[in-house]
Amino acid sequence: MQLSKLKDSSPQPPLSSQKKPKAFPWLLLCMVIGACLRFTLLGAKPPWTDEFATLVFSLGNSYLPVPLNEPISLAILLQLLQVNSEAGVGDVVHHLIGEDNHPPLYFILAHLWMNLFPMGQYVSVWVARAFPALLGVLSIPAIYGLAKLAFRSRTVARAAAAIMAVSPYGVFIAQEARHYTLSILFGIASLACLVAAARHLWRGTKIPLGLMGLWVVINGLGFITHYFFVLTLGSEAIALLLLLWGVWWRGRTKATPQSSKSVPQVATPQSYKRQVYASFWNNFARLSVVAVGTATIAVLWLWLVLPDDYGSTMTEWIQNDNGSFLAIISPFFQLAATIVTMLSLLPIESSHLSIVIISGALMIAFFLWALPILRWGVRVQWRNPSTHFGTRLAFTFFIGAIALFFGITYFKGIDITRGARYSFVYFPGVILLLGAILTACWQSDAIASTLSKIRLKTPRPVQINGKRVAIILWLMAFVSSISVVNNLGYRKYYRPDLLVPLIEQSSTESILIATTHRSLVQTGELAGIAWLLKDKPIAEKTKFLLAHQTHKDSTVPTGVLRETLQQMPRSLDLWVVNFHAPIELNDCVLDSQSFPHINGYDYKLYHCPEVENIRAIREFED
Repeated sequence: MQLSKLKDSSPQPPLSSQKKPKAFPWLLLCMVIGACLRFTLLGAKPPWTDEFATLVFSLGNSYLPVPLNEPISLAILLQLLQVNSEAGVGDVVHHLIGEDNHPPLYFILAHLWMNLFPMGQYVSVWVARAFPALLGVLSIPAIYGLAKLAFRSRTVARAAAAIMAVSPYGVFIAQEARHYTLSILFGIASLACLVAAARHLWRGTKIPLGLMGLWVVINGLGFITHYFFVLTLGSEAIALLLLLWGVWWRGRTKATPQSSKSVPQVATPQSYKRQVYASFWNNFARLSVVAVGTATIAVLWLWLVLPDDYGSTMTEWIQNDNGSFLAIISPFFQLAATIVTMLSLLPIESSHLSIVIISGALMIAFFLWALPILRWGVRVQWRNPSTHFGTRLAFTFFIGAIALFFGITYFKGIDITRGARYSFVYFPGVILLLGAILTACWQSDAIASTLSKIRLKTPRPVQINGKRVAIILWLMAFVSSISVVNNLGYRKYYRPDLLVPLIEQSSTESILIATTHRSLVQTGELAGIAWLLKDKPIAEKTKFLLAHQTHKDSTVPTGVLRETLQQMPRSLDLWVVNFHAPIELNDCVLDSQSFPHINGYDYKLYHCPEVENIRAIREFED
């Protein structure tokens, strides 16, 4: 790899000399396709507990008024989602910081966004999801600009925009009423600053002060959008350190100077090396200023804004304290599965087993076919002097992110690979690499002479028709996005749309739906049920119980449930949902039906008749 050739004057691929089509029509087409995918059936899927947090806090509401340890009506529970015209940005920040574990920037913007639309009594889920969907569409021109800056190739930029438009992971994350698409935009902007700084570093020119300031501001905004943005910054740091090592090594090993616009001809090799080292240390100091500035923003925010116990009860689900063999190997498969879905996700979550089997087989066959092509594409662009710079930065950024994910999982005991949504951290880097790979396939005939020089064997499908290979890769992503849109891939984590019809069919009496409560997560689980029940005939006779549980082994909810049932009129149907405490009921009978598994809800049905009838029921069962 001849790193010394990585200058602005480096040769372009053969196609670069040809007249290129204008960018705007292509970008517009990609944005239209991306918008159609992201906005199709946007409000059809039921909101889940994380989205409820977005809705509640963006409205300026609080979870605290919801009563615990007593039966409450559906109307009281859904007060969380009532439009509050008197709430302002201050209410959003106050309630979020006090009750949740996320920074406020996205929620403030979502609050302002929702105020633009007239709504009825309750918030509109479609409006709430439309904001991140729109940000997802904006990520298409953003990745185009980043790819063009990184690769100095309009072809790679067009390919990156095309794959961003149809990436199933990108569509999934954009249809969530959450802050991930905003984080992706800030990630793209921060990567653009990284690329610009890296070019100055490689050429030996000073990194401009304006770029340094802009980079710090973008990093700060990314941090107060999602705290995991620090992983994006950590991945950038790894990529920069590897580049710094390359620059340092070049200065040590290069015996004779070469003149260029950035490094003029000097008299001796010693003078040249002194100039290279001086430039290196100057830029190293400037990068250190960027790092210190970013860290200062983060530390001041954590110190001045956040309470000591901030979000401590809402991260238990990713705590990995299990030393079993399965727990050790699971992160590898979880992270690999997420990376795969950035290109391919057929309907493997269909309710029909035959579709699941066929989809799984097709995905396996596709990746057995595609993996050699993907590997070849990265190697081609790495060895090509005109695209090496962008490929190197994107690849080292991606590898750095993977290393951080595994490091946190195995050394900190926090398995962040369990949440596919956290992979927004490195998603732009993957899209850059896919754009470069698609370009290599598309231009395989034109760069045949380059391939012969670097002695890299071309996969058979690319030899036959590279353009067709690029189209197949893009079509796989497009079809996969349709699976996501139809809830056949990346299904919502909770499915109250399946549980509510079951409650309607199975219950004719008054209803109590009970769960144990640790945090706002459990409130959101019941709110998902209440949201779909609100227009049903059984809404009026349905009550909810949030039995507070201070720690996971507490049996207090057992007594709360028993006392609540004693106070309620009979006959009654009791649905215990995600109830993580012993259930001791002497005057209720467990329903003997075999109920189907429902994603996100572990449930049981108890029938609680008049007390005098309980003996007759038990005698009949015996």
